[in-house]
Amino acid sequence: MSIEKTVLGKDLEICRILNGMWQVAGGHGQIDSESAVNDMEKYQSSGFTTWDLADIYGPAESLIGEFRRKTGSVGKFQALTKFVPNTGPMSNSIVTHYIDQSLRKMDTDCIDLLQFHWWDYNDASYLDALNNLSKLQSENKIKHIGLTNFDTERVKIMKEHGYDLVSNQVQYSILDQRPDKLMAPFFIKHEMKILSYGTLLGGFFSEKYLGVDEPHRGDLTTSSLQKYKNMIDLWGGWQLFQELLSVLNDIAQKHHCSIANVATRFVLDRPQVAGVIIGARLGIAEHRENNSQMFNVKLDSHDISSINNVTVKANDLFDVIGDCGGEYR
Repeated sequence: MSIEKTVLGKDLEICRILNGMWQVAGGHGQIDSESAVNDMEKYQSSGFTTWDLADIYGPAESLIGEFRRKTGSVGKFQALTKFVPNTGPMSNSIVTHYIDQSLRKMDTDCIDLLQFHWWDYNDASYLDALNNLSKLQSENKIKHIGLTNFDTERVKIMKEHGYDLVSNQVQYSILDQRPDKLMAPFFIKHEMKILSYGTLLGGFFSEKYLGVDEPHRGDLTTSSLQKYKNMIDLWGGWQLFQELLSVLNDIAQKHHCSIANVATRFVLDRPQVAGVIIGARLGIAEHRENNSQMFNVKLDSHDISSINNVTVKANDLFDVIGDCGGEYR
């Protein structure tokens, strides 16, 4: 089994399954930094060398810095962080201050991919932020600039302003296929890639939830499960979700893999998807071996039509929420 990689931008090759670090930000169990860094080494030696993090994910950037110091893995792993400022003026000094802070924490001179997020489209200062991020890119503090949870309309505006953007990180799963509507076609034209999260619905796409009663709020013990239970409700509810899980289980048994593998492969095979982010609860739980099985899975047309036969009965989340990132605004 070889782990699939892809080129996201010049001099930036990433693993197609990224280790997500939202889980160290709280709401997923207490993280011990020593155990976390030890676990990160195991991911690295298993070939999972790409990390997705953010300045707002608690100690995530500092953990990358510790990992770098401990292993001396310069260039051997890729750390993609995010810039998630509060809306307001985005002067050069403000933007530089935050990026310098990330560089210090991550113990590096240059960020592999800086993914920019903006909360309020009514405040057009996001264009000022991008302008200043581009200056930092020309100073070699940032290798590539990407986005997080922007909709297609705003990406179009940024491209019209001439900004060189390699990717946008959005929610994308068998349940949530909103990127298919506008984003993927636009990205094909402009050679941008999608990094997808929420692909496993925080763990709902697993054998654990097959054939069980609908969980109560008190049963949802992580922030991810709480978030994605809302998505299941908007999409079509627990009964329809059980129907989908049953179909995915049949496909998984056919391919000798897990439901999670099928759900991941489905999204990785979509146009313009460079990688899928799978949360890593460092030092608490790991799924490296299971994740690596996914690279052996090849879904056929019968598998896809079986999935589509269920999803066609559901609500279209594009109609319910709007384009990608609409759930944050």
